[in-house]
Amino acid sequence: MSIRQFIGQFINNHTETAESHYDERLRTRYYKTSKDKAMHAVEFVLSSSGWKIKEAETGRGEVIAEPQKGGQSLLVATIVTVKPYRTAIDISCSSGTSLPSDFGKSKKTVVAIYEKLDKELPYLGTGMADEFV
Repeated sequence: MSIRQFIGQFINNHTETAESHYDERLRTRYYKTSKDKAMHAVEFVLSSSGWKIKEAETGRGEVIAEPQKGGQSLLVATIVTVKPYRTAIDISCSSGTSLPSDFGKSKKTVVAIYEKLDKELPYLGTGMADEFV
């Protein structure tokens, strides 16, 4: 982790997962499931975690949610089928605050959602894009 990344994690109100993220907990997660089942699982996990589903686009594989109470935030989950029964899920979370930092709230939210998804779906691992080429 570079100095910029270290400082950036404290002065940030947005967290996004990526294939090669420097934080292992924020890497793209892969599950052994279909896109439809993953969409339903994401919707279920978000609803049971206090999020209100604003929009669920099955064709694009996106679920957009906002918290039912407790501030201005926006969460976007992107679900992509890489191979049959190999589905990747990425999450992006932004906290609406007037301060330049949300003090790690968005990062904690993404990690908590991933932990709940790991219990709902058969988890395969992170950073597995090279295996699917």
